[in-house]
Amino acid sequence: MWNKYKEEYKSLFRLGLPVLVTQVGIIVVNFADTMMVGAYGVDELAAAAFVNSLFIIPIVMQMGFAQGLTPLVGALFGKGEKKEVGHTLHGGVQINLVVSLVLTAIMGVLFFFVDRFGQPEELLPLIRQYYLIVLTTMLPMAAFNSFQQTCNGFNDTAMPMWMILGSNVMNIIGNWLLIFGHMGCPELGLAGAGISTMLARYAAAIAIVLVFFHRKRYSQYSVGFRIKDGLGDVRRKVWVTSYPVMIQSGVECSLWSFGAVVSGWFGKIQLAAYQVVNTMAQLGFMTFISFGTATSIRVANYMGVYDIRGVRRITLAGLHLNLVLATAASLIFIFGGEWLIHCFTPDAAVTASALTLILPLVIYQYMDATQLTYINAIRGTSHVQPLLWISLCSYVIVGIPVLLLFAEVLQKGNIGVYYSFDVALAVASTMATLIFYHVVRKDKIYYT
Repeated sequence: MWNKYKEEYKSLFRLGLPVLVTQVGIIVVNFADTMMVGAYGVDELAAAAFVNSLFIIPIVMQMGFAQGLTPLVGALFGKGEKKEVGHTLHGGVQINLVVSLVLTAIMGVLFFFVDRFGQPEELLPLIRQYYLIVLTTMLPMAAFNSFQQTCNGFNDTAMPMWMILGSNVMNIIGNWLLIFGHMGCPELGLAGAGISTMLARYAAAIAIVLVFFHRKRYSQYSVGFRIKDGLGDVRRKVWVTSYPVMIQSGVECSLWSFGAVVSGWFGKIQLAAYQVVNTMAQLGFMTFISFGTATSIRVANYMGVYDIRGVRRITLAGLHLNLVLATAASLIFIFGGEWLIHCFTPDAAVTASALTLILPLVIYQYMDATQLTYINAIRGTSHVQPLLWISLCSYVIVGIPVLLLFAEVLQKGNIGVYYSFDVALAVASTMATLIFYHVVRKDKIYYT
């Protein structure tokens, strides 16, 4: 098997490793955020869990919409059309910013209803303040995502990596200064964590734009960016490729957001424990998405030259790597889970609640690794409409009723929430696998 896939493994490592380093950097920041906020207080940790659970939906929808650029750019890059790559980025940035403005407006309206979600009354002042700060970060994230996904499409995953790592360092230092009030800075608690995140996100967006337009290696792409003719057609093409990915991503995340709301019904201890374990879960998710992204890029490249065997081969190679990573993450959770939980919170009640979620978290890894590989492979083909059906069936038709059954009817609380995730991800991984092989049957690919 090694001889058959070794070249694909090498290409995935070359593309996926910078993305993996980027994702590890994001994990470190999320871990640091949760640890610092958890050390500051349980109320702050629970409030952050609730706000983050609401914002994860529009943030992931923005990321999903930007990912629609990757297969378009990847196919153009595979054919050597570099100016057209820059032209596509121009239209992509425009429509990504419009989508971000719409999502920001929706979240702005939702702010006035945060007291209707059944969360503990004492958390509401913290929730409102943190919510407004996070709301200001949507637009810079959309700009960064557009440039990042375009760079990924022409096989440059390293430059965005350095941008994100730099912003992560800035974020962690800002947390240390502003949460606890070190070195003469004001002690702002949870608001300090929000301000630090806001500054880091703006810095990353500005940096990636400056590098793209001022480094010689990107000159052919930036020339294409300046072409204004035909942007309407580009925007329409980006929209058609991107909106199914956006909706699929948002629907999937909505189940996790709803899980936080339901956990909050059982009190701030279960909500705080949910936040801790969700942060730990990113250790697996962020690594899977790294090689899933690399798989999507290589699938797009193969699609550009109509190599269907290459599409199948690279997807299986991506699955092999992600299943190995799922095993590594599971071993960390099994043998180091208690230590990780103690890193996030000193509270004994939160620790005890979080420990009960380790087993469903381990099951979760294998389902998540499989569905992320095949979902990203489908994205790489640009035949993304089936992603909507995968999301609706897995996370709405199956996921939400099972979550309410396990958590509320059977009174299992956040344990039931996490087992419902296992069920939903199992459905998603099965559907994604079947749909991928249906899509890449040669007679099912329609070249345009």
